[in-house]
Amino acid sequence: MAPRSDTILASAARLFAQRGYGATTIDDIGAAAGVSGPAIYWHFKGKQALLAAMLIDVSERLLAGGLAAVEAAPDADTALEALVRMQVAFALDHPDLIVVHARELHHLGAEQAHEVRALQRQYVDVWVAVMQRRHPRARRSRLVAAVQAAIGLINSTPYVGAVARRTLAPLLHGMALAALAAATP
Repeated sequence: MAPRSDTILASAARLFAQRGYGATTIDDIGAAAGVSGPAIYWHFKGKQALLAAMLIDVSERLLAGGLAAVEAAPDADTALEALVRMQVAFALDHPDLIVVHARELHHLGAEQAHEVRALQRQYVDVWVAVMQRRHPRARRSRLVAAVQAAIGLINSTPYVGAVARRTLAPLLHGMALAALAAATP
């Protein structure tokens, strides 16, 4: 995407997280991005298209990052560490996107929501495949639950309050690994 589109998306994410999708207008987004509201239509068909682009982009980036982390890892333990580290960094770097995703996904059209959810399932499947390599006898449903719980734990960071990153990152990392370890008896 063009740099202006990135600025618009970041401004929209911040406003959607602060005010909510319904309470944010195209003019609000334009003002926050340093353009007129109507100028946004050069980049996006409307507010819903902007939300869809935001959520699809973040889902694609997480999936690509997860696949790359696993591919670069020499073994399942290293891959899992890399996935957790990547998700923690994402959560700490992009709290607005986490809030928007959790709260505003229902504003997408059916096709767009399906695309976001499909990308999310693929991302979870990357984690589950690593967990299956570590625990080949574990039930898949149990591994899926553990992965979703660990990601959810990490993604709770926008609601934690003012905790320094140097304190929060290792705490989240350790807690996520402990949650994943609990998947097998």
